[in-house]
Amino acid sequence: MLLPYIKEREYRFKLALRMGLPIFILVLILISSTLITTYESLDALFYIESVLVLAFSVYFIFYIIHSSFDEQITEYATKTFTREYLLKYITQEIQKNKEYTLMLVSVDNLHDINSRYGLKNGDKVLYETVKKIGEYLKSKDIKNFPIGHIKGGDFIVGLKGNKNRYKSILELFCLKNEEFKVDDIEIKISTAITDTSFSKETKYLLENLFELQEEKKNQQRVLNTQEINPNELEASVINAIKEKSFVVMHQDIFEAKKVIAKECFFRLKTPDNKIIHLKNYIKVVNKLGLRSDFDLMLIEEALSIFNGSKKTITISISPTSLRNTLFLTSFKELLRDNEKVSIMLMLNESEYYPNIKKFNKIIKSLKEMGVLVAVDRLGSIHTSFLYLRDLDIDVVRLDSFYTKELNFKQHQAIVDGLNLMAHTKGIKTWVKMVENATMQEEFKKMGIDYLQGKYLAPLQKFEK
Repeated sequence: MLLPYIKEREYRFKLALRMGLPIFILVLILISSTLITTYESLDALFYIESVLVLAFSVYFIFYIIHSSFDEQITEYATKTFTREYLLKYITQEIQKNKEYTLMLVSVDNLHDINSRYGLKNGDKVLYETVKKIGEYLKSKDIKNFPIGHIKGGDFIVGLKGNKNRYKSILELFCLKNEEFKVDDIEIKISTAITDTSFSKETKYLLENLFELQEEKKNQQRVLNTQEINPNELEASVINAIKEKSFVVMHQDIFEAKKVIAKECFFRLKTPDNKIIHLKNYIKVVNKLGLRSDFDLMLIEEALSIFNGSKKTITISISPTSLRNTLFLTSFKELLRDNEKVSIMLMLNESEYYPNIKKFNKIIKSLKEMGVLVAVDRLGSIHTSFLYLRDLDIDVVRLDSFYTKELNFKQHQAIVDGLNLMAHTKGIKTWVKMVENATMQEEFKKMGIDYLQGKYLAPLQKFEK
């Protein structure tokens, strides 16, 4: 794709002809003019030279056409201009047009998407974002504009005219795509716009775009800080816990082709229905000393939602909660009241708990009541290895750094080793973020027991 609605090969052919045809015509005119005015005095050498010049002109045209197809104009993944070609193209457009606008559209969380979902999904996100931009501008009757991939998640759009014509269109695009998703992957988009009233130099226009974008982000950070300061955040977290105001997400876990469990994820909500994410609220929960109460609330809520479910409900809690006597007593009471529901507790701890006998005693008492215990992120932090060695656990989930598509091939031997270590101890293994059929088959061949990922089942939402 060259311009959004012009075929690339057709454009390249026309471009080559525009460059070579004038030379051929000029040569033809000069030869014709000479023949008309002085044909009587021309010798045989002139005719030989003329034929050679014409032949060379034709060769030159075909050479330009051939070279134009060799030039890398578009990217394979995004189907947009390459950085080099875009800069060349918009520089020409800026010189040709009295007024010209550049628009920057960025996928801000591309790094997180690549890390969590793999490069293949990152490329898909970029492609769908470009498609969304193209469709939106087309709906506003804006056509034949260049789109180029500058770097990372950053795209530049070139538009004829000044920025005032496009400013409100860009703002509306941002508003409409605040909750833009690709296959349930949340996309965070930021934009900026500038025009040739700032400068006629492409380099300075691009610098200005990124400066404007950074200013907007800084302003937003200030607004966010003002919106939820630490005291308000604490109040919001306390209120959400008190009112049990949160969003529950869940995803199926498979053993072979059978769903054997569901993993639950919780996000707190403010009184005005804004989502407080885990990394923000968990610090407040720990600071206020509410972690055990909070974990108990999550378990209670999960039992309430999935009461009667034949699948094992998996919930991540803090190991410190599990070692808290009051929590343990209350948790066991909940188990007795919900005997038909099976639970698996997922533990993740950065520091090794030294009183391992006490820890194992607690785990044993829970296992006698039908509770399964899993350790998360095997291979990531040293305690996961030590707990695999020392704790009487049922399942380990391998760290996604080794198992996600991006890294799997180079770490396949490590995954094999971790799987063997666990199975040698009679512990089942679990891999999340299975993104496609190839990964599914690879993990099956390796003997991984539990598989989870959006290829197998989507992340589903349950709102209270």
